[in-house]
Amino acid sequence: MTVPVWVEQSNGKFTATVLGAPQVRAEAATKEQAVAAVTAQLRNHVSTGEVVLVSVPTPVPARQVSPEDAQAWRELCEEIYRERDAQKAAEFPE
Repeated sequence: MTVPVWVEQSNGKFTATVLGAPQVRAEAATKEQAVAAVTAQLRNHVSTGEVVLVSVPTPVPARQVSPEDAQAWRELCEEIYRERDAQKAAEFPE
């Protein structure tokens, strides 16, 4: 597994941080030591967990919605707006 690590120098020390996982970081006197320390942390993380890929369904574009579904959505939106208007009227009478 290849993991991107950001290394920067500040105040005479090097800090290595795994991109996307800021809790995995190490500070050392040299760049090599900082990278080695982060690598050791990653070995520990890899041995106790796993990377899982998930698939998230994308919303159906409006052009693929059936006329019946479109009508149901319109009715639902109208009902929501009626309820919102009634709440506003009760809260802010004219």
